[in-house]
Amino acid sequence: MTGKAGSGEDAGDIITGSGAPSVPEHSLEQAIGAQIRQARKRLDMTGAELAAAADISTGMLSKIENGQISPSLGTLQSLSRALNMPLSAFFQSYEDRRDCSFVKAGQGVNIERRGTKAGHHYQLLGHSLGNDIVVEPFLITLTEEAKSYSAFQHEGVEMIHMLSGTVTYRHADKTYRLEPGDTLFFDAAAPHGPEVLDSLPMTYLSIIIYPKT
Repeated sequence: MTGKAGSGEDAGDIITGSGAPSVPEHSLEQAIGAQIRQARKRLDMTGAELAAAADISTGMLSKIENGQISPSLGTLQSLSRALNMPLSAFFQSYEDRRDCSFVKAGQGVNIERRGTKAGHHYQLLGHSLGNDIVVEPFLITLTEEAKSYSAFQHEGVEMIHMLSGTVTYRHADKTYRLEPGDTLFFDAAAPHGPEVLDSLPMTYLSIIIYPKT
């Protein structure tokens, strides 16, 4: 992705053109404190109640929750017992993996999706890594035997990027003629799909994003 230097930043501070916020950096103490505070609130406990149950002062608990001190293992063990949660859970957010998914050309998983029509071949190019959303990137191929179908509907949003062939693609009450290099981004809850298969075979990249239930 093309980068650019933000105004007022050093030339070496390159950011992308995306509007996504930067990832905040947290110390281990801050990560542990945040986990303890969230667990306490889930149990509807006051700071004083948790401090008493863990046999520590309310002042110390406040400093722990705010990431101001590094608690001993003994203190963390007392807190884990008071919160009825494993000690390892305190380190969970700090140890979250930042994974990626890599698929070699031609090695995507062939998928038979619900509603898949004859001549419509779906190849899954990766898997979502987040906790809150599902991201499904597909390489879709429509062969000579494919038939048009413009009544697909599902939750979330979808992006289509044409790679080869041409198609008249319907979304709700409008149609779009897509040629190689064209991109369509839309609300997938409305009826959509290839309405006129102008040039076969065709391939396009489809990325579907929806909330995880």
